Amino acid sequence: MFFDYQGPAKRVAIPEEKLERLERQIREEFPHDEMMFELHMLRAILAVERGDATIDEILGPVQVS
Repeated sequence: MFFDYQGPAKRVAIPEEKLERLERQIREEFPHDEMMFELHMLRAILAVERGDATIDEILGPVQVS
């Protein structure tokens, strides 16, 4: 693990379902780069913690398949 994003996610009480959705979205952007994946996860969660954005704003609308 390069960056601990799970600790901050728990600290700001991001629901597991939304954390998994964020992981899927970011994994699509960085399927083979674990460091970039974890860095972007951490940056998104820290933005929620700082109040710069909500998790729902970061996730965007739910896409129906």
